[in-house]
Amino acid sequence: MTYSLVDPYGRCIDYLRISITDLCNLRCVYCRPPQGVDLLTHEEILRYEEILSVVETARSMGIRKIRITGGEPLVRRGVIGFIDRLTGIEGIDDVGLTTNGALLTKMAEELRTAGLSRINISLDTLRRDTFAAITGTDKLADVLAGIERAFEVGFDPVKINVVLLAGINEPDVAGLAGLTMEKPLDVRFIERMPFGATWTPHPPESFSALKALEMIRSQVGDLDSVPRGPLDGPATMFRLKGAKGRIGIIDSVTGHFCGTCNRMRLTARGTLRPCLLSDNEIDIRSALRRGDSPDQLAAIILSAVNAKPPGNCGHRGRFAEGMNRIGG
Repeated sequence: MTYSLVDPYGRCIDYLRISITDLCNLRCVYCRPPQGVDLLTHEEILRYEEILSVVETARSMGIRKIRITGGEPLVRRGVIGFIDRLTGIEGIDDVGLTTNGALLTKMAEELRTAGLSRINISLDTLRRDTFAAITGTDKLADVLAGIERAFEVGFDPVKINVVLLAGINEPDVAGLAGLTMEKPLDVRFIERMPFGATWTPHPPESFSALKALEMIRSQVGDLDSVPRGPLDGPATMFRLKGAKGRIGIIDSVTGHFCGTCNRMRLTARGTLRPCLLSDNEIDIRSALRRGDSPDQLAAIILSAVNAKPPGNCGHRGRFAEGMNRIGG
């Protein structure tokens, strides 16, 4: 079985983001509504064996990069064993994980031993009160300790994802950028996309990545452009003079990088999502539970690739569904 995963617009699709759960141990204001959400049942969520079947088929079609997301992936029971099996699949060149970091102190060494080498940690503020206001928890110290532990056990790279929230974390931009001076971190400032923006009359809005860059230049120091590496994704990279780490910006709202998108998403409920900005999803869970053959699974994956929009699709409105249901 040999396929080339090229979409109708000539883009090579080699990256699959996999949400393994919609559960999370934080309650971030931009991810979940204050009243809570209807969680997936045990039967609705994909089993690890089913996820691995999708990955095996996708690998045979050209997928080479995997990122594990949630919800918070580290809250799902058995995640270490799953990652050990995932990193053992021949032909998958890169496996990363995105986490809020609250459990990393306890789990970082096991994750590293299981073969995980790259990790992204969400951190939107360095102030304890603001962290509590954003996440609904008092776990900033746990996250900071988790970042330190990630370095200790040998993760490389360690990336910090900062969602830009107008009126909330502007005072944190300089301090977060400054973390790159002493440690080989990538700190990436990400424009908040309007998922879940119908939950409250006044949902948190983003401020632009360009504004964040201007704040860093004025409050921290000059930035040099850095060539984008193969693992940088859509981030545009910079470095403060003398810094050990790098600064990235992801202008997901004001920028227009959809036309170079190389990814698909597998949701925890067993659907393939060709585009983050579209509600279109293709069911693959039913095929897995029918016992469909790898060729039949491949046909579903190919249909999802062929459903990718051309880019700059203009679907920039407000989305009722939160990222915990889609996969970050």
